[in-house]
Amino acid sequence: MNSLINNANVPTSDANTANNESTETVSISKAARPVPNISYRFDFERFFEHLVDVSLTFTTNVDAPNLWLPAWIPGSYLMREFARNITAVHYQIMDDDNKSAEMHRAIKTDKHTWQLPHVKAAQTVNVHYEVYCYDLSVRTAYVDQQRLYGNFTSLALAVDGQEQTPVQVSLIVPAAFLADKQESHVLLACGLDATQLRLDGQQEDGQYSYELQANSYHELIDYPFEIAEQDTFDFIVQDHAHQTLPHRFYLSGKHNANMGRLQQDVTQICQTYLDWLGDAPFNDYTFMTFASGQDYGGLEHINSTSLITPRRDLPSIDEPKVPSSDYQRFLGLCSHEYFHAWWVKTVRPDVMLEVDLRREAFTPLLWVFEGFTSYIDDFMLQASGVIDKPSYLKLLAEQVNRYYQTPGRAYQSVAESSFDAWIKLYRNDENTGNAGISYYNKGALVALCLDLTLLEKSNGRYRLFDVVKAFYSQATQNDNRRIGISSADMGKVVGQFMSLADWQEFERRYVNGVDELPIEALLTVNGIKMRTNTKETADKYVPWGMRCHETPAGLKVNRVTRDSVAAKAGISAHDVIVAIDGIKADTKQLALLSTAEHDVECYLFRRDELMCVSVLPKVALSSGQQQGMTEKTFPHKVSLHLAKTDPVLDDNGDRLPLPAGWQTWLNVMERQQV
Repeated sequence: MNSLINNANVPTSDANTANNESTETVSISKAARPVPNISYRFDFERFFEHLVDVSLTFTTNVDAPNLWLPAWIPGSYLMREFARNITAVHYQIMDDDNKSAEMHRAIKTDKHTWQLPHVKAAQTVNVHYEVYCYDLSVRTAYVDQQRLYGNFTSLALAVDGQEQTPVQVSLIVPAAFLADKQESHVLLACGLDATQLRLDGQQEDGQYSYELQANSYHELIDYPFEIAEQDTFDFIVQDHAHQTLPHRFYLSGKHNANMGRLQQDVTQICQTYLDWLGDAPFNDYTFMTFASGQDYGGLEHINSTSLITPRRDLPSIDEPKVPSSDYQRFLGLCSHEYFHAWWVKTVRPDVMLEVDLRREAFTPLLWVFEGFTSYIDDFMLQASGVIDKPSYLKLLAEQVNRYYQTPGRAYQSVAESSFDAWIKLYRNDENTGNAGISYYNKGALVALCLDLTLLEKSNGRYRLFDVVKAFYSQATQNDNRRIGISSADMGKVVGQFMSLADWQEFERRYVNGVDELPIEALLTVNGIKMRTNTKETADKYVPWGMRCHETPAGLKVNRVTRDSVAAKAGISAHDVIVAIDGIKADTKQLALLSTAEHDVECYLFRRDELMCVSVLPKVALSSGQQQGMTEKTFPHKVSLHLAKTDPVLDDNGDRLPLPAGWQTWLNVMERQQV
């Protein structure tokens, strides 16, 4: 029999740890849901083998129904081919007494679709299959003795034509999974309402079941889940109407995080977003975080985010007032994914509004969504007061340096980078930096330039933040509170805050074109000084224009920059340099000769063949100069600083309280509150 013991995911305004979880029966439904007639049962009995046994029961409305699994997950633009983790699909047709008959094997009709040819319309079917779950990323599913984690895009076959039908989900946690854990610490983290049951049958003793409902398959796949020993805290933020929005933060994995400090900082960041945007597209929000050794990433969902972070990025017990650079990185990740609830899940590219997850959805606008977010995420850390302005400028300088260190920015526009995400961004190789640019990195700097251009063209009245808010306001006026936008829509809305001609020129040069971004000029006007780091040079980090690392066999070349000294000498990626100027090759020997004024003889292996090349460092440089190189040379590393302003005195010699040039740009929240 089933006995109700508690409901999962009931946020309150009080901070608590896992062992304070309530065991009272509480109704947490936000609204009455339709009665589901599609049900899934995910059994984790074989967690040691990283396998999930899935049962799908539904009544079909067609003969020979098809089942399909997404090939990609929203927010990660690569065909992941999740169906490769399904071994085989079997099914049984139920009779009038709900008894199963003969077992059939489903027929696969393409890479992610199975057909049930023996089934007739109006019959009820039980489908059975197993899924292999051993991918630690936030995109798929991972099951072992420590955690049961999944995205339904990897686990739940959809019934073709019935994707809008309400669904019921049971997550079955075996007693063996709980055996070595404190049960009060084992929690379900999920943005979807859930009820926890204890299964007391003869064959089920000690098992737990988490029961969830979703209005449709498409809704279900926007709710990842994790069952594990987890620490947690709750907090609330308020919208402009003073309505409270409960938030809950879950943290699993081994860690020694300062949970109080984390609660304080994340609360400040979230409240700052509400102060800016006024309200939220969700009623509550869930942060799901797994602490690992070195993995890093995040994925947005409509009322939650799934994060994975190196445990060193979490705040320490004695975390300084200004967070460490590692902790800043984690806070930036939280900020990034949180903002996506507005700016990807609510306002989204038009092709993502009603998207088919079996096919690519090409758009030139990923720079708008990921680029704007990559600019705003760190900006909001300083706007919230979690970090100071010098710390923010250091983060921004990292983006600028990455841009300057990517020669591919001269060949691929940020719009092209967006469109080609499906075949390039997630498939890095040795030529990626030479041929293209990331729409995250350049998109963030295009957003910066657009923000500062709007300030200039509107005499300080308008910002990029006004553009985002205008789109979000449009979305809130729709019945489903969502909107899909195109490049033309960008022009219409940006044109409300600066002239359309100015926007079109900006778009031609910096979005669809490959003109150098006027970063330094715009920052200078806004009271920020850019300084070149004369010690951190390209010769130090990319000698001869190549990146390499030491191996027992020699220096392994990872990447060669286009038109560099190494490239002109004929050195290629994957070569192993064994000797430089007659001496065994290592990083020190390479550094000594990185600016040599004589020809340098290098012996290297390409595959299993020995080759000798002659490197001409100074000659190559002189040759370039003799050819009349007129392009500006960009520094390898820069730093950004608040410029000091000269004092202005009144007639009595007293100093006037004039704002510094950077205040209009960086103090955005003061302007929002005026």
